Amino acid sequence: MALQLPAGVHEAIAQGWRSVSGNGQSELIPQARLSGPMPWVIAIMVALTVIAAAAGLSFSNTARNAADELSGGVTVQIVNANPVERDRQAVAAVGRLRAIPGVVDANMVSQAEVERLIEPWLGARAAGDEAIPVPALVDARLRDPLTAETLGALRRAVREVAPDGRVDGQSSWLKPVFSAIQSLQWLSLALVGLLAFATSAAVLLAVRSALGSNRDTIEIVHLLGGTDAQIARIFQRSVGFDAAGGGAVGLALGLVVVLFLGQQFAELGAGLVNSGALVWSDWLLLALVPAGFVLLAMLTARITVLAALKRML
Repeated sequence: MALQLPAGVHEAIAQGWRSVSGNGQSELIPQARLSGPMPWVIAIMVALTVIAAAAGLSFSNTARNAADELSGGVTVQIVNANPVERDRQAVAAVGRLRAIPGVVDANMVSQAEVERLIEPWLGARAAGDEAIPVPALVDARLRDPLTAETLGALRRAVREVAPDGRVDGQSSWLKPVFSAIQSLQWLSLALVGLLAFATSAAVLLAVRSALGSNRDTIEIVHLLGGTDAQIARIFQRSVGFDAAGGGAVGLALGLVVVLFLGQQFAELGAGLVNSGALVWSDWLLLALVPAGFVLLAMLTARITVLAALKRML
């Protein structure tokens, strides 16, 4: 733990300490800053926190964007083995949906698009192959978010013209996905909390060790008129410098990892994945992570020193 008496501390303490030590040094704990492990511990904690926070923000963006996009979406499936009848009911369902107040738009999904969607599971189908008939799909958008009452009314209206039609809200398909994303959000938040607690514990142990190894020096400073607040300020300032250096390194490492992972996920080209891209406000929050760790480290150091000095004297 690197702790150094900054210039400008109470002159009487510095002069008295020089007369006692006889070496002309004004350092309370003569160690070079950044020489100990504390800055690197904080750098690792900040890097991991940036990664965990970025993941949590990405999950939040994914859930919010998907919910906004699907909240007013309705899909109609026409399940019928006869292609002629299937297409007739699909066209009738489109016309019926467009006539319903509150429906902004309704369109039939092309057969080529449907086959493209099912190809990863069923493989490519030859033209005109009806060995594995697929349903006709109609995509509709509502002006307002879908409710249970609205969904029931749409089902009744569609079945009047398309008996084989099945109406489902698009958001209902992704409920398990939303539940998993929410769990991952809570996990990210828990990791950030655990990393902050671990950092606070590391600072506490380092400060206690420094206090123990310099107990005699601290007692002399007290005899020369130094107060607990002045001594705590020395430790607090030194820890702040170490935390700032480690935080800067940790932020750089964390952002490199986040940018690399973001690039890898962007190459997947999946809509749900792309909707989780970080926005400028997310990057601003990530940039504030080191500042939070500096404040946490300084507060922990101050509280630890003051509590230890009360027991010491």
